[in-house]
Amino acid sequence: MTYDKAAVQTILDQALADGRTSLSAPEAKQVADAYGIPTPGEGLATTAEGAAGLAAEIGFPVVLKIVSPDILHKTDAGGVVVGVDSEDAAKQAFRKIVDNAKAYKADADITGVQIQKQLLVTDVQEVIVGAVTDQTFGKVVAFGLGGVLVEVLKDVTFRLAPLSDDEARSMIDGIGAHEMLDGVRGAKPVDKDAVADLVRRLSDLVTDFPQFAEVDLNPVLAGPDGATAVDFRIIVDAEAGKPVERYSQDEILTAMTRIMKPRAVAVIGASNETGKIGNSVMKNLVNGGYQGDIYPINPKGGEVLGLKAFPSILDVPGDVDVAVFAVPAKFVGGALEQCGEKGVAGAILIPSGFAETGEQELQDEVVAIARKHNVRILGPNIYGYYYLPESLCATFCTPYDVKGSVALSSQSGGIGMAILGFSRSSRMGVSAIVGVGNKADIDEDDLLTFFENDDNTNLIAMHLEDLKDGRAFAETAARVSKQKPVVVLKAGRTDLGARAASSHTGALAGNDKVYDDILRQSGVVRAPGLNEMLQFARGIPLLPTPKGENVVIITGAGGSGVLLSDACVDNDLQLMSMPADLDEAFKKFIPPFGASGNPVDITGGEPPSTYRNTIALGLSDERIHALILGYWHTIVTPPMVFAKLVAEVVEEYRAQGIDKPVVASLSGDVEVEEASQYLFDHGVVAYPYTTETPVQVLGAKYRWARNAGPLG
Repeated sequence: MTYDKAAVQTILDQALADGRTSLSAPEAKQVADAYGIPTPGEGLATTAEGAAGLAAEIGFPVVLKIVSPDILHKTDAGGVVVGVDSEDAAKQAFRKIVDNAKAYKADADITGVQIQKQLLVTDVQEVIVGAVTDQTFGKVVAFGLGGVLVEVLKDVTFRLAPLSDDEARSMIDGIGAHEMLDGVRGAKPVDKDAVADLVRRLSDLVTDFPQFAEVDLNPVLAGPDGATAVDFRIIVDAEAGKPVERYSQDEILTAMTRIMKPRAVAVIGASNETGKIGNSVMKNLVNGGYQGDIYPINPKGGEVLGLKAFPSILDVPGDVDVAVFAVPAKFVGGALEQCGEKGVAGAILIPSGFAETGEQELQDEVVAIARKHNVRILGPNIYGYYYLPESLCATFCTPYDVKGSVALSSQSGGIGMAILGFSRSSRMGVSAIVGVGNKADIDEDDLLTFFENDDNTNLIAMHLEDLKDGRAFAETAARVSKQKPVVVLKAGRTDLGARAASSHTGALAGNDKVYDDILRQSGVVRAPGLNEMLQFARGIPLLPTPKGENVVIITGAGGSGVLLSDACVDNDLQLMSMPADLDEAFKKFIPPFGASGNPVDITGGEPPSTYRNTIALGLSDERIHALILGYWHTIVTPPMVFAKLVAEVVEEYRAQGIDKPVVASLSGDVEVEEASQYLFDHGVVAYPYTTETPVQVLGAKYRWARNAGPLG
């Protein structure tokens, strides 16, 4: 697209030079023209007679609006008159608007009155398009239907700017009431391409001119012949265009590699005294099997756990990659200075007593020291971290040694303990468990960059309460998620700040849907809760990538079949419409009182052969892309018999090169727990006592596959 950027720059420069916080309506009109955003015909009048003349020239009916840098909310000031249909009415409306403005704010600087062609609302839909500068994500574009749907129901979608054509169109189709744009009750459909084009142009505008802190196009009248922005409001803020300082990808990867794969680790505050953090960290490093050099640092020297201790890290004879801090917060700064002189890559700040307790200044001082020496900080206020390929347990928590391909992180120490406990209980193999705490420096996008390049990691699951640099995270996640699933549990709510609340777009953006939409835009699989995050982490790697959308349920209990069907709808899974020939094929294996179709109900009293034959048919038919199994505990087919036959038939087809996602829900007495674990151990995602969880895991795998490309 070709834009007149020079014209916009001139307008912006003048506004900033004047110290103004907004553009006038005529200036906003010029900006719209420069970026090809359609607006009604209009002009600026400074006298009642001028208003009458302009109105006649534009053509009745017209709308009159006050133009004043001191009055942003025109309606509140009585500064808008609609339906003006004659020259006399235009004169009266002009005088009324000016009088109202002076009554609203006596010292207001009144530029004039804007005369604007009033568009007829026949066969048009009112929508809102806007952009705000989010303190977490930067430039965010919003779209929604106007009126009650956007004000009350908050039916709105968000995306990071800049937008591609497809992303702009996805915003139009992403609102809950998108069908209204297709025309309902005889109304003509809206030109969605025109609306998407307008959204894209606005996205380009705020990307090219980040000093436009907020932009509201409200309303936009969208109809079968295009879309026109009736009102165009622009807030200016020089700080909104300030670039965010970031490390390069190479700098991040170099530092994170030294931190996760260190050749030598020092423990600042190492101790022989049981119960002290410095003692626990040392024990985990020594007893966990870490093969690199371990250097205890203690002012008294001597030995710690049989290793020579050094009074200062500067006394260590060799290079040190990582320093784990186990000293009170007040001593961190001095020790960190020495780490910087030593050339340490990463400082793992376990101590609390920083920003989380109100000591922001102390935390800022520590960060300044680290940046001066190019030391990356993990924490403070964390439990440490594990990287199992190196047998590295740099933490005061209990050691963990079940190696696998799942990397997990948490902002909360308590959630970190839940991750550790779940992993141990479920025997989930992990590559890493990392605490990020206050995120004074290293945060989730740094971890993503490392795990993206880590051959030992195939899935990343992250608990977070906020994002320090949401745009960096989103951009990194968008890249990583094309290759490896990224699962996020986002706790809490986002607030775009007081400035954003002054606009329609900003007020709408101040909710969790911003995170939800942008995480989805980045290809992230969002988990609704902690248990789901952990189950996704455990289950997604076991499931092969589906080759299509057709899902079939095979169940031994009609009730489970209904619940499993409901769960499919909840998780955006497509139940296959059973072809007649396949329906007949299933009927050959189920009793006459069973039910073919989808779900396939084989009934509860069937022998193992019925399960085996129907599952084999589901795996062999190439039109079926995933299977959901519902098992009901019977004496005819006990739980472990069911588990073993499922594992056997799935393995038989895998040996033939047929590998489809298979998940199972087991209902019955306590034996189904052992059967579910057996299935998990043999590559089938299975859960006892729940129809929702296995389908949620399958749905998560599908969401990733759609984003990553195989089903896109």
